[in-house]
Amino acid sequence: MTVALFGGSFDPVHNGHVNVVRSLLERVTDIDRVIIMPAAVNPFKAQTGTSASAEDRLQMCRLAFGHIPLCTVSDYEISKSGISYTVNTLEWLKESCPECRIILTVGSDSLESLPKWHRAEDIFRMADIAAVSRSAQDNLRIAAFAEKAQSAGARVMIVETEPFEVSSTQIREKILKNQDISCYMDKNVVEYILSRHIYERRK
Repeated sequence: MTVALFGGSFDPVHNGHVNVVRSLLERVTDIDRVIIMPAAVNPFKAQTGTSASAEDRLQMCRLAFGHIPLCTVSDYEISKSGISYTVNTLEWLKESCPECRIILTVGSDSLESLPKWHRAEDIFRMADIAAVSRSAQDNLRIAAFAEKAQSAGARVMIVETEPFEVSSTQIREKILKNQDISCYMDKNVVEYILSRHIYERRK
């Protein structure tokens, strides 16, 4: 069995994240399951005053990915709380399915820092890396990062996906300014955010 792991803060989840999963399934045809893994605390991202709660981020992921075949959203990292180190999640997956091939899905920025991640050598041992490229310009950057990661022992494949230039940070800023966000994410996620007043400035 081949399992793809796609983790992140998803604060909030948007169409760029969904595009990654769709592209991965289109280009790596032997994937049997995609696990979406919202982080409890991302060790690379500071918490801000307008961040969503772990439970809200989990629910938004369920709304965004629930209709995509082979996708499941896991609460493993959120339920154990604390900092979410990828290596620990991979060990959990390996214990659950010792014979599974695991594909860790990362963006170009994450690929650049990957050799410096906590216990990177164990990550490379347990998982193949699917590096997601979002543009022709990104292809050049990601190829250089892939070569660096491979020299550190990683097995890297590059997966091209549909360009998506807006980040979660920019979406949060648009919400603070009462700007329309409907073109950036699933309508059910938009409704969830607006109905719960998520990302609005706290008084």
